[in-house]
Amino acid sequence: MQATAYTYDPQTRTGSVLLDDGTPVPFDAAAFDAGGLLLLRPGQRVRVETSGEDDARRVTLVTLLTL
Repeated sequence: MQATAYTYDPQTRTGSVLLDDGTPVPFDAAAFDAGGLLLLRPGQRVRVETSGEDDARRVTLVTLLTL
């Protein structure tokens, strides 16, 4: 699914994305590393894979959206 990068801490490689419905979903360093990214700027469009439901939803992969 698609989302927008919302926050990103380069020191910990953690952050959050906003789904297109405005829901913030956090990601950890493992999800960031799985996408092979080196840097992420707030506002960038990304592709994410998630697991869990509702409040337990977490991003398992975050990568740049390429058209």
